[in-house]
Amino acid sequence: MTIQWFPGHMNSARREAAKTMAVIDVIIEVLDARLPKASCNPMIEALRLERQRPCLKILNKADLADPAVTQSWLDTYNRQPGVKAVAISCSHAGQAAQVPSLCLLLAPHRGSAAKPLRMMIMGIPNVGKSTLMNRLLKRRIAQVGDEPAVTQLQQRHTLNDRMTLTDSPGLLWPKIEDPVVGLRLAAIHAIGRNAVDEEEVAAFLAGTLAARYPTLLAVRYGFCPEGLDGPGVLEAIAKKRGCVRKGMGGGPDQGKAARILLAEYRNGTLGRASLETPETDRP
Repeated sequence: MTIQWFPGHMNSARREAAKTMAVIDVIIEVLDARLPKASCNPMIEALRLERQRPCLKILNKADLADPAVTQSWLDTYNRQPGVKAVAISCSHAGQAAQVPSLCLLLAPHRGSAAKPLRMMIMGIPNVGKSTLMNRLLKRRIAQVGDEPAVTQLQQRHTLNDRMTLTDSPGLLWPKIEDPVVGLRLAAIHAIGRNAVDEEEVAAFLAGTLAARYPTLLAVRYGFCPEGLDGPGVLEAIAKKRGCVRKGMGGGPDQGKAARILLAEYRNGTLGRASLETPETDRP
């Protein structure tokens, strides 16, 4: 499945981000801790390297990811020059509050009234940028939703007399060449529903979970996934949850099972599971 999802506002958002990057000090790149590499936009990386800007990589939604895998990603990123990585959940105010001080470590020459620290939050859609923005400002400024591309305009705010913060819209790249990357992004709902086949995405996710986290499937749905491929897992979920097709003799409704699996993976009900590791997916 080739995924192309690049709403019109993203092109103008990319141009605005490139201009703003010339006058900021630190990039705050929000990634999804379950797939840090796939959720890293190569356009953002290219822009920041061109401008030689340091980057705080936030592995957000860490409470949904495999903690051992997340630590491997942190070790990998923290070895890179000009990069600091931290794993948090932006929905927790206390964890989000540490972000400005971490940015100061990357730009110690800034952070005074005379030279405020200028930060910009960037990332792909639906990774938690708006949630982080609201937590840092301690008020609801950015709209938060469970659909990607909620934020469509760049917003700049004063955090205090020593810091400013710019929130940019979620940015994907025009064409996702690697189908596995596209499926991973669709699995965490970083891509609009109209651009993907949910049953195909769920079958991919089911196959990944059966290979890497079979116990989570067994505990949640009550069957042994050993020897099952993605569609086989969906069929087993459909049978366990009583998902039956209407008409034509019934049979397991894998479409409904797909929606159940995607929802329960995305909201953490299924358990903590990462979809890529630095050992198999070099950043």
